[in-house]
Amino acid sequence: MTKITASEVNALRKQTGAGMMDCKKALVEADGDMTKAIDILRKKGQKVAAKRADREASEGVVISATNGQFGALIALNCETDFVAKNDSFIALAQSFLNAAMSNKPTDLAALKACSLGDMTIEEKIIEQTGVIGEKLDLSSYETIESSQVAAYVHGGNRLATLVGLNSVVDQQVGKDIAMQVAAMNPIALDKDFVSQDTIDNEIDVAKDLARQEGKPDQMLEKIAMGRLNKFFKENTLLNQEFIKESKTSVSQYLNKIEKDLTVTGFKRVGLGV
Repeated sequence: MTKITASEVNALRKQTGAGMMDCKKALVEADGDMTKAIDILRKKGQKVAAKRADREASEGVVISATNGQFGALIALNCETDFVAKNDSFIALAQSFLNAAMSNKPTDLAALKACSLGDMTIEEKIIEQTGVIGEKLDLSSYETIESSQVAAYVHGGNRLATLVGLNSVVDQQVGKDIAMQVAAMNPIALDKDFVSQDTIDNEIDVAKDLARQEGKPDQMLEKIAMGRLNKFFKENTLLNQEFIKESKTSVSQYLNKIEKDLTVTGFKRVGLGV
């Protein structure tokens, strides 16, 4: 039997992230052949991934980044809070985000196909499932391209946002709007982007409430429109009250910074929030 040295075990561990005992066993099985040992660990990851395919991966991290005009956001899920807070898991998620920033893939499938060292991100997820022993799932990938893009990650890495602006301004402005999206969870940019189904439902609910309150039928439409406008103010980003300046809408705040400054788009992904 080939004698396995500590330096060989450390080299394999550094390359794969697997535990020391797993690395030693793989090297022993491979008679010291590093390439074969890596394949053994990958196959182990595939077996673990298959066994845990039906497990719920509801924990994890959500992170975002921007280079100024392009921003990316990813969510990497795992099974337990313990793993989600592990530095190695967070570093794994960061490596996926870095790949997204470098390659600008068009969708989640394209991101999973991106190269990460000598394997794809999808293969890396399978490998690390074996290393960590939990189901891992790269569940979300969002991007924004605009004149200026801001990114915000809320404490604990459970919520992240992206915001695009139509002009280059102080970075704090974009960050403040990204924080607004995180805190207030708007459903659309403004009322023109709210689906007709949502509008119709809000009108129906408002009319039903008015009837229950004993309002006369001839007043129902007017009351419903008033409540619909309130709904728009509470749930569309540009019409929401700015969290850092009461009695001022986000749109009004942006126009104070620069005439015609506005948001071109936003993304928000959270774990259970």
